[in-house]
Amino acid sequence: MLVLAPLRSNVNLSRIVRLCGCAGIPELIHCGQGKVDREIARDAADYVQVVQRRSLLPVLKQLRQDGFRMAGLEQTTGSQCLYDYSFAPKTALVIGAEREGLSQDELNALDDVIEIPVYGQPYSFNVATATTMAVYEYCRQYPNG
Repeated sequence: MLVLAPLRSNVNLSRIVRLCGCAGIPELIHCGQGKVDREIARDAADYVQVVQRRSLLPVLKQLRQDGFRMAGLEQTTGSQCLYDYSFAPKTALVIGAEREGLSQDELNALDDVIEIPVYGQPYSFNVATATTMAVYEYCRQYPNG
């Protein structure tokens, strides 16, 4: 399961929808008012259901009740390296907004926080790029879904 905080850019949202199509993720939750650009999302716009919600914390609470392990992608002092992290089979990967990331309340609602190592500048990846890297690490660990 992929869960997105409100993204500022419809381009990023559309790229993530395309990623979901490529990775076989049939649904994602987006907290916000973004719109998918079909030219960017390509055929994935026809196959990936984008469920829109108003805010992230109630979504995280519901997913926890549904048995998901919550893993947020964020740079924090206590985050684990993505490449050392073992995803649970039933993981909700939570992605923060561009620039703002995840709030402290949102981070507190997670089981784990993971980050992608950065070796130069800028200090972080674009949200769509980072999401792609994290989703494909999950796919590497669970190649059959």
